[in-house]
Amino acid sequence: MTGRDAADQRGREFKSLDMTDARFTTVRLNGATFRACDLHGVVMRGVETSSMTIDGEILRLVVNGIDVVPLVEAELDRRHPDRPKFRPTAADGFREAWDLNEQRWQSTVERARRLPPALLHESVGGEWSFIQTLRHLAFATESWVGRCILGDPSPWHPLSLPWDQMTPRPGVPHDRDAQPSLDQALTLRRNAMALMRRAVDGLTDEQLDSRTTPLVGPGWPDEGDTFAVRECLLVVLNEEWWHRMFAERDLAVIEDRH
Repeated sequence: MTGRDAADQRGREFKSLDMTDARFTTVRLNGATFRACDLHGVVMRGVETSSMTIDGEILRLVVNGIDVVPLVEAELDRRHPDRPKFRPTAADGFREAWDLNEQRWQSTVERARRLPPALLHESVGGEWSFIQTLRHLAFATESWVGRCILGDPSPWHPLSLPWDQMTPRPGVPHDRDAQPSLDQALTLRRNAMALMRRAVDGLTDEQLDSRTTPLVGPGWPDEGDTFAVRECLLVVLNEEWWHRMFAERDLAVIEDRH
């Protein structure tokens, strides 16, 4: 493909499209950005790539015949020795993980407080700001613990923030552009964290594999869904781990900028 005979799509944005089973042959994707995209079952052959960055939930990725996901997971655990604690299998492990999470977030919040308040609304590379991250974690805990485990059909605060691509749902807030102060966001966050503390403090090993009652009313997760308690708690721990890592990464960038 040459610039002379190819349709020039440089710089265009392709949004909310279903391209399942599409085929790309001799297509330049240099510098392309894929955000919140499903890429299950994708096959790339004869490709050339350098300086590619992939961040996301990757369950199996075969590169030149080798599934690299176990290698990546092992390296992440080596770099972050406490990370395996966020994949507990017993009730005591969930309590230990939540204790550790509270301690780590306390340190991250103290770091954020050292910045001018306006910078906590600053985005790095199009990602959520620090305040938006706190709001999203509140939404995650309200959804998976408040709604699923504790049975509140509508646990969300007006400032809670779902993921950007979520289809609007009755009763679920989605005000991405709200600008609460850090203290307001932390009040929301602490109230949501108290739900998780309530869930894990009395948790038993037998309860981990019990099923939640079918969800009632519109919201997220969907009405009628049911989950193992273990699954709900692991979702929250995974969200907490990764978003704190993202927050620390972006706070470092903001500190360097200013």
